[in-house]
Amino acid sequence: MSDSSWGAPPAAGRAGYWGPTGGGPAQPVPGAVPAGPAYDAPQAQQTRPMPIVPDAAAYGGDQDDDRGAARLSGPLFRDETLQARELPAENQNPEPMPDAPQPAPAPQKKSAGRDLSAAIGVGVGLGVVIVASLFIVKAVFVGVVAVAVVVGLWELTSRLQERKGIKAPLVPLALGGAAMVVAGYVRGVEGAWVAMALTALATLVWRMTEPPENYLKDVTAGVFAAFYVPFLATFVALMLTAADGPWRVLTFLLLTVVSDTGAYAVGWRFGKHKLAPRISPGKTREGLLGAVLFAMVAGALCMQFLIDDGSWWQGLLLGLAVAGSATLGDLGESMIKRDLGIKDMGTLLPGHGGIMDRLDSLLPTAPVVWLLMVVFVGSA
Repeated sequence: MSDSSWGAPPAAGRAGYWGPTGGGPAQPVPGAVPAGPAYDAPQAQQTRPMPIVPDAAAYGGDQDDDRGAARLSGPLFRDETLQARELPAENQNPEPMPDAPQPAPAPQKKSAGRDLSAAIGVGVGLGVVIVASLFIVKAVFVGVVAVAVVVGLWELTSRLQERKGIKAPLVPLALGGAAMVVAGYVRGVEGAWVAMALTALATLVWRMTEPPENYLKDVTAGVFAAFYVPFLATFVALMLTAADGPWRVLTFLLLTVVSDTGAYAVGWRFGKHKLAPRISPGKTREGLLGAVLFAMVAGALCMQFLIDDGSWWQGLLLGLAVAGSATLGDLGESMIKRDLGIKDMGTLLPGHGGIMDRLDSLLPTAPVVWLLMVVFVGSA
């Protein structure tokens, strides 16, 4: 067999015969039936490879014509042929389409974050009660302050226990806090300090009736609560002891409320730069400027027209100090609430939260106003 006959199929020899591997005449295979003319091995021609017949579905059936022969350079799989037919050349690698223009979102109105109607209603109601008690019977106003202190202590100790597992003893704190306010009104500064010391001592002793675990943590929180709520509130009672005490207290309340209102109004409308984003994300530098401006104007008016022997320039300084202390007090309670993981200290006042959420700026402002009043116009 010549070297050119390696690709010949078995039909190249006689049907039913197989040639020996070394050439020579073909030997018959027993039982084989001749199927056609035979050619000698030397006369065998090199044949073409068998054509690849595509699936019948590609052309509609078995057709013995040229359509049944596939091109040698065509795709090896039928899916490739169909994809090539179905997709134009320019769509096989489509260009990214530009995004369709989207309508601009409607501008969202700023939200106050609270129910303003409820907040205003509650604020007006509290204001009526405070002013009425303040100018009718001083002792009633002292009782209002004592009740606010007890409720504030209850809110603070409850949140400490719920969120941190700290059990500051409420009974000695409530009794000592109310006594602290009354002692400040009756005995002055000395009475306030004595009541504070006795309240701290009672807190230490009361906690001894329970197991010693977490004793230091509980009594530390108790002493902090006694100083933070009733002791600072005692300076309101100290202001009331002066001859024009009701007007001093009214000035203190007005300046604190005006400072908070100015901070809220200016910050809500113009606030862009955060004041302390890690403590209170809602407070802005623009809001602080609004608090200072509003409080200074209100302070000048109050000192000029409400306080005996007061002057407008003293009111400017008083307003500036109130804006600073009220802002720091608000940030201080925001730190406490952020540490506890809560938004409000309570739900007693609709639109405001709890009592402590209203006392946050008043408590640290009370000693500041009391001290400046003493410096400017005396304590008599």
